[in-house]
Amino acid sequence: MPSVAELLTANLHQVFNNRDADSRAAAIENVYAEDVSFTDPEGTVVGRAELGSKAAALLADAPADFVFTEDSIAYVGEDTGALAWAFGPTGSPVVRGIDIITVHDGVITALRTLVVPVS
Repeated sequence: MPSVAELLTANLHQVFNNRDADSRAAAIENVYAEDVSFTDPEGTVVGRAELGSKAAALLADAPADFVFTEDSIAYVGEDTGALAWAFGPTGSPVVRGIDIITVHDGVITALRTLVVPVS
């Protein structure tokens, strides 16, 4: 069963930083509960398919050189974790944020993303 830290990393790199649709879909099946809730500044969606659509749209709208990078250490508890990230060209992020996850039975059941533009 993956640890909270492993799920934080998978969420960022295997899903939201993954431009390969098939690989991303496989990761979504392994990382999230079927009824995962994902809340970001645009609202809340429920389910793997909806989360996958959000990730795909984000990447489709971003320039090809934009990548997610870890922007802090991972903070983990027994069933909760947080990881700050940056998004943009390597070394020049245009937005920073933090993902906060809730984990149950080895999968993410809730993901909340908070963001702030880089000035």
